[in-house]
Amino acid sequence: MEAKQLKWVYLTVLALVWGSSFILIKKGLVGLTPLQLGSLRILFAALFLVLIGFKSISKIPSFKWKYIALTSLFGTFIPAYLFAIAQTEIDSSVSSILNSLTPLNTLILGAVFFGLHFKRTQIIGIVIGLAGSALLILNGAMHHPEQNYWYAILVLIASICYALNVNLIKKYLHDLSPLSITTGNFIVLSLPALAVLFASGFFDVVQQEQVQQSVLYIIVLGVVGTGIANILFFKLIQMSSPVFATSVTYLIPVVAFCWGLLDQEMLTPVQFLGAFIVLIGVYLSAKK
Repeated sequence: MEAKQLKWVYLTVLALVWGSSFILIKKGLVGLTPLQLGSLRILFAALFLVLIGFKSISKIPSFKWKYIALTSLFGTFIPAYLFAIAQTEIDSSVSSILNSLTPLNTLILGAVFFGLHFKRTQIIGIVIGLAGSALLILNGAMHHPEQNYWYAILVLIASICYALNVNLIKKYLHDLSPLSITTGNFIVLSLPALAVLFASGFFDVVQQEQVQQSVLYIIVLGVVGTGIANILFFKLIQMSSPVFATSVTYLIPVVAFCWGLLDQEMLTPVQFLGAFIVLIGVYLSAKK
């Protein structure tokens, strides 16, 4: 399959996986604190990646480990905790919508700090996608006035971290294999995540049945939604543009909404319209 078609396959798979991550976070928070959830997510992903990709880290030149450390911090460590904290106050579907700000942040950071150039159609696509996201957000806020939308700022910060991560990978790590980058990221994060997990008091409550059930959700989130998904995402960045790669965040809310329906998070006709507008934005942002 040609790269032009393969990138759409990667985009679709990532949308399905990451769109499902928000409901897994929601289920995980039933028995875990945000710090416990974020730490376990990182550690399960790290364990999986070390098992399948330990040999690949020998291919990382010593001078590039500083970029590995930076991408691990902005691409995984900070967002893992911010999303978990945010979802203690806002719905999983709302969190996924706010995450769609990532392409806009990628465009701005790429143009200002990394010297990347984008076509007019990509900018138009991002604006349309953001308009659809705004429609989803505003309509959701009207129907859920009890939610604390100040916590949405945490998701915005996470989206900026993701945008910085994408630009760093495209500029400094484009010649490394996705498996090397991902495995290196999680090796760097293992000790800090383990330290946070110890400090969170997880091992004092791990025997509780509710905690153990939540851990099962986070195993899936860590291995599939973080480990495998990051490998696919880094590959997508390398074969396409940063803006196209982060446009996956436009599709994520559609998948998250489907899970929300199954979990009694009802959609309105206006929200469906917003989702359709988002898809138009994805198409335009991908055009050369």
